[in-house]
Amino acid sequence: MKIDKTKSIIENKSNIHRVLLMGYNGANNTGSEARLLTIIKDVRKVYGDDIEITIPTMFSNNLRRYIKEGPKLKIAEYPPVYFLTLRRLVREHDLILLTEGSCYMDTWSFYLLWAFLWVSWCAIKNRIPVVAYAIDSGSLSPLNKILVQKVASKTDLIITRTQASADRLKGFKVSAPIAVTADCAFDFHPDPADQDLLKRTWPKAASGAIGIAAVDFYLWPVVLRLWGRRKNCYRWPFYYSDSRERRIARQTMAENYACFLDRTIEKHGRPITFICMEELDESFTRLIQSLMCHKDQTRIFSSREYNAYEMTTILRSLDLLITSRYHAGVLSLDSTVLSPHELVPQIAIGHDQRLRDLYRDLGIYDQYFLEHSSPQLFQLLDERVESLLQNPASQQEILHKNSQIQHIYSKHNIELLDKFSNQSWLNIEAKRNNKLREVIS
Repeated sequence: MKIDKTKSIIENKSNIHRVLLMGYNGANNTGSEARLLTIIKDVRKVYGDDIEITIPTMFSNNLRRYIKEGPKLKIAEYPPVYFLTLRRLVREHDLILLTEGSCYMDTWSFYLLWAFLWVSWCAIKNRIPVVAYAIDSGSLSPLNKILVQKVASKTDLIITRTQASADRLKGFKVSAPIAVTADCAFDFHPDPADQDLLKRTWPKAASGAIGIAAVDFYLWPVVLRLWGRRKNCYRWPFYYSDSRERRIARQTMAENYACFLDRTIEKHGRPITFICMEELDESFTRLIQSLMCHKDQTRIFSSREYNAYEMTTILRSLDLLITSRYHAGVLSLDSTVLSPHELVPQIAIGHDQRLRDLYRDLGIYDQYFLEHSSPQLFQLLDERVESLLQNPASQQEILHKNSQIQHIYSKHNIELLDKFSNQSWLNIEAKRNNKLREVIS
């Protein structure tokens, strides 16, 4: 673990009384929920229980499902045109943490990327320290590469969750100090009271179930429009991508999924547990389910109804996971198990850089990462499912070793935040002109 250089305006952590956690909060997204809950614990460990934490969101009602407000924990809603509200929130705090995993990428929307960059820029202008906390980078348009290079370079510390993400930022000529750890969700633990939740909720799964965390690849990116179909509205004036070609591709993918799942049920006798890691996954999942002959052998578990603790327990109760969601892959890995045979084998149907990087770090990319656009996708998927159901140990040994490493790395996030907050620095202008120096190893 290295930091290339460090610059900060924190005199010491006793000066930090109010922390703003800026991320993709309140969207009924299991991964973001698990990250947020873990980061709140990290912040309180570093700064104490008296620290005041504010969580900005566009969906405050959703966020209150799992965040209990109090004198030291507040939810602040901001509108779609967020510039003034977010600038005010930044000025009211002593430290800004960027908590969204997909922080420096525009795969999903330039809208969210610009929100993170705007918060960073407001903090920089007001000499408020800003840290990107266990985040990722990915594809960027030419314009957004310039914006990320200019704004992220002035960030006080960027902690990436993969080496590949750090390398991409360096490729974008981001000159801020960069540390490499692992996703903080590797340090997320379910509630023991939820043990056997899947079997209790759905007795058919007692014999072993296959999980499907599917994603509608054809919704993205979210784009700016003055009007559009109501069902495609993310939140006005932002809409999911839509075209005749996308609708045909979506229908074809759903039909292929349904045929594959029917074959799997008939051949292996395992029920299918649909895992909707984000509420918006439900529409595509229900389309797949409606096209199946054996839909009575399926059940949908959605983040709209189940919290991150419950969804994590369900993921870890599967016999096999097929995922297009990054955090389904992460949260299914239980770092507390002693035996590799207790881990859930998994296969990815991927479309973005995050899953690719995760599978490379887990050592299973070459064999178990399948591109969603591959003409042989479901033929390859049949083969991988057959192999893992017959011999799960072939993957479990690798997962056990590498997931333990990721868990250890994830604990470095809080150590970095603590060390960063305990440094004594010169003024910000002088510090940013210092030569590169290694301060944390």
